[in-house]
Amino acid sequence: MISNFVLTLSQAKNQPAASDLEIILCPPTIYLQKLQTALATHSLQEHFMLGAQNIYCESSGAFTGEIAPEMLVDIGGRSVIIGHSERRQLFYEDDALIARKFRAAYHVGLIPILCVGETEAERVDGKTFEVLVRQLEAILALVPICALSGSIIAYEPVWAIGTGLSATPTEAETVHAFLRDWLGKRDPEVAKKARIVYGGSVKAENAAGLFGMPNIDGALVGGASLVADHFLKICQSI
Repeated sequence: MISNFVLTLSQAKNQPAASDLEIILCPPTIYLQKLQTALATHSLQEHFMLGAQNIYCESSGAFTGEIAPEMLVDIGGRSVIIGHSERRQLFYEDDALIARKFRAAYHVGLIPILCVGETEAERVDGKTFEVLVRQLEAILALVPICALSGSIIAYEPVWAIGTGLSATPTEAETVHAFLRDWLGKRDPEVAKKARIVYGGSVKAENAAGLFGMPNIDGALVGGASLVADHFLKICQSI
């Protein structure tokens, strides 16, 4: 699967240039080195950054089965997804644990991709902004706000994950604008530098509309990234 995926990427006629676009591939951790080798084989390592889907919040200790941030760095990882909705819901990761993971990633120089977002019930109750602020304030309780300027914030409405539903470009833009404004009230420079991306059933068909919004800087792509051709179309839409 990894080999075929990279082969398709290598055969793309319109290869996204490293200078134009930042693309981070985050496979399951056990496939990271295989992906790294495959990218090098096809001379694609300059086009794609490697990341992981999860890490633990401690650098050492008896935590059997967990991946320490330093371990990820050792195998060439440069980024990591923190607080994905499935980690929050299925593995009961609360805001405090996610903040500790963010801090651990930040301290070893990894680029955290921080997922924030509301459930369907929270959306219906009008609590979207309240939930986002709570999730971000947990991070800022452990790290300075400047940590967010080098990070990626992924607005990931839980109701759109794996459902086929997606926020409209206007709906997503409203939330992204709120996030940038919230950051701006705390540090205008961080608000300018922060990369705020959208994640929630992003597909080749809806990517261009989302990327046309002024405050949407990219996407956290889920299922559509499993098909190389579809993934490339999304990249090219940016």
